[in-house]
Amino acid sequence: MKLKAIRVRTHFWRPGTDFIAEIAEAVGPLIMDGDVVTISEKALSTAMGFIVDESRIVPGAVALFLAGFWMRKIWGGPLGCLTKLRQNTLERLRDYPKKEGSAHKQVALWYTGLLQALRHYSEGGIDASNLPYSYVCMPLRNPRKVAEEIQEELLKQMHGITVILVDGDTTYSWRNLHLSPRRIPVRGTFHFGGFLTFVVGRILGFHSRASIVALSGRTMNPDYALTLANVAHRVRGYGAGRTVWDMAERFNVELTEITWKMLDTVKHYPIVILREVNTKK
Repeated sequence: MKLKAIRVRTHFWRPGTDFIAEIAEAVGPLIMDGDVVTISEKALSTAMGFIVDESRIVPGAVALFLAGFWMRKIWGGPLGCLTKLRQNTLERLRDYPKKEGSAHKQVALWYTGLLQALRHYSEGGIDASNLPYSYVCMPLRNPRKVAEEIQEELLKQMHGITVILVDGDTTYSWRNLHLSPRRIPVRGTFHFGGFLTFVVGRILGFHSRASIVALSGRTMNPDYALTLANVAHRVRGYGAGRTVWDMAERFNVELTEITWKMLDTVKHYPIVILREVNTKK
């Protein structure tokens, strides 16, 4: 068996988008019985309005410490080197913006706790990429329910459809042990210590793949499900950019000057259909 991946382009999903109708219309002509339809959690969270304007946040002492010292000196120094971060990532961390960064860390402290706020990115599933101004996207509150609602709609068009919601944040695997950086209701995946998951996984060289946020449909081996999530994440691409720095460079603006209209001009592929293809003649 091998996988065929079909990425599905849509317009940028702003808050208030009827994402279930959008998904059904986009994949209707393409899906076949037994397909796995994967969807970006970030796109869904944005469509559902789970976003926070960090320009309105007043950071406390801990957030100021995290942005001014922890990110610049620790992640941009020994911890970043120990976990083998890319050189351009280290340089960006050493120049981590104190004002915007401290507001971001305050949001992370409020919503995900200290162990997640100690991460250098994607704290508990919080994501700032592919959003304008000072907005950040929060993780889905009930991802399993969202996946089930999408699957229920797609089953009206085709039998045997499985839905997987995917987060680009990394799950680290060693044999049958799968460590997720956040608590997610997926069988076979374990949560371990917030930022420590990343540190341990990188130092020990565990197998890294995109994370499954929710799965609705046929029962899958966790390792195979993670492989599907990773294939979908790679095929989907990064939209306007992998990070806020990449987005700012793409549009040649400051970090908080990206607009909704700029994001509308980018090709977005929030949906990837995965199909098992029998190669035997």
